Amino acid sequence: MTTTVSLSQTEAIAGFRALGDPLRLQVVELLRDREYCVCDLCDLLSVKQSKLSFHLKTLKEANLIQGRQDGRWIYYSLNLPHLLQLQDYLASYRDAPLRSARHCC
Repeated sequence: MTTTVSLSQTEAIAGFRALGDPLRLQVVELLRDREYCVCDLCDLLSVKQSKLSFHLKTLKEANLIQGRQDGRWIYYSLNLPHLLQLQDYLASYRDAPLRSARHCC
C-alpha cells in the first residue's frame, strides 16, 4: 500500500527541525492532551514567556501548532492534520522498496 504524501520536502524539513528541540518537543507532548494558554505552558515547563514565545513561534511557522486568541490570552493546540502529514511522509519510506547498493569499483 502506497501512502499519498502532500507534504513538500521543505515543509517536512521545517517540521522535523522544529521537533528537534527538547523544549519544543515538550510543548508538543503537552498539547497532545489539550490546549493550553501561554501562561499555563510557562508554568508547566518552568520557562519565561519570552523564551517560550520564541519556541511557540518556531512551532507555528512549522505549522505544527495553532493559536486561538481569547481576550488577552492565546491558547495553543496541535495542528493535527499537519502532524499526520509528517507521519505519512515517514510512512512513505516504510513502503518504499529497498534496493541493494551497486558494487564499487
